[in-house]
Amino acid sequence: MNRITIAIDGFSSCGKSTLARQLAQHLGYAYIDSGAMYRAVALYVMENGLVKDGRLDLDGLLGQLDGIDIRFQHDPMTDKSATLLNGRNVESEIRTMDVSNHVTLVSPVPEVRAKLVRLQQALGLEKGVVMDGRDIGTVVFPDAEVKLFMTARPEVRAQRRYHELQMKGAAVSLAEVEANIRQRDLDDTTRKADPLTKAPDAVVIDNSDITAEEQFRKALDIVVDVLARVGQE
Repeated sequence: MNRITIAIDGFSSCGKSTLARQLAQHLGYAYIDSGAMYRAVALYVMENGLVKDGRLDLDGLLGQLDGIDIRFQHDPMTDKSATLLNGRNVESEIRTMDVSNHVTLVSPVPEVRAKLVRLQQALGLEKGVVMDGRDIGTVVFPDAEVKLFMTARPEVRAQRRYHELQMKGAAVSLAEVEANIRQRDLDDTTRKADPLTKAPDAVVIDNSDITAEEQFRKALDIVVDVLARVGQE
């Protein structure tokens, strides 16, 4: 059977990772969370004194960039893919609100994006991959057979993210979460390097008022249709 590449882009806290995992599991494809890579870089600068008074030490980061190694590995404890930063499992650390607030310091840096795009493209060489992020269908895999662009109203996304953080015991307010999401939306869509935009051939899925299951079925229908057409070529 022909294997394809599925690129999922969209705004912060739109459930991109949830959908990508569902599709990958259903199809037997590899799932790659590109956002985790940027979060890992954010964690690195936080842990290595490269952020002072909310400002990134750009020269310091560029000087250490070659020494930042990011990989994915199956975690038997959770039965999910875990993010490794220089050989250390940082899956839990990169999901904190503190890291979320630092991602926008590193994600606009062209050198960081170039490094991570190369890693992402290498991971998808053999196809049979589902990758989510903000520039997957436009920069990483512009030739992906399936491109989805996910969106939802900011207040809906904030409520979902707030509930997720509460379940993890994080002490954050809904207002703080929504402010972070709106700031990330602004940063993602206005940065000079690879801004978040919808690929011309991407299918938009607004999940503001549908369930995760309805979203999955809608996306799967799109994938199945493309697989059928690819199989006839």
